[in-house]
Amino acid sequence: MISFTIMAITFGVVFLAELPDKTALAGLMLGTRYRASYVFVGVAAAFAVHVALAIAAGSVLTLLPQRLVQAVVGLLFLAGALILLLKKSDDEEETIKAPTDQSFWKVSGAGFMLILVAEFGDLTQIMTANLAARYDDPVSVGLGAVLALWAVAGIGILGGRTLMKYVPLRLITKVAAGLMLALAGFSLYEALMG
Repeated sequence: MISFTIMAITFGVVFLAELPDKTALAGLMLGTRYRASYVFVGVAAAFAVHVALAIAAGSVLTLLPQRLVQAVVGLLFLAGALILLLKKSDDEEETIKAPTDQSFWKVSGAGFMLILVAEFGDLTQIMTANLAARYDDPVSVGLGAVLALWAVAGIGILGGRTLMKYVPLRLITKVAAGLMLALAGFSLYEALMG
């Protein structure tokens, strides 16, 4: 059974954490050069692979004692919030060899490889694993995470710069960090009181 509450929490945390990430900008760059639908297919497939790996890692964590898992998850959320708050704004772009033609396989393959490499071990992948461990509902967490990542990819590919004109990146980062701090507090409270 799918929990829409867990899906919504996961969507919000992952969406806000991914928006200021450089992969959204990389998707934007690919989307301006190549057919957006081709880029999205490759990027979406790579994000699905990353979410599956994160869910598997989070599911392994549920085999450990619950208090230990809550403490670890709380500390990881706290670390994620600190990373967002303390991270310097960087304009570095991921480099990838541009496809020589506009065929579906070349363009979607370029998008897939870019995200697969750039997102491995990324904050949102770690947060997805944490949420999977916290809620012990891999389907709801997985759906929320993949939909959030796809939404950010779509926004990035179709018009991330427009969004950033109206919503400051610093505000998005602070909201994401605040959500992670709240989740860290809940997890650490459960670890201490459970």
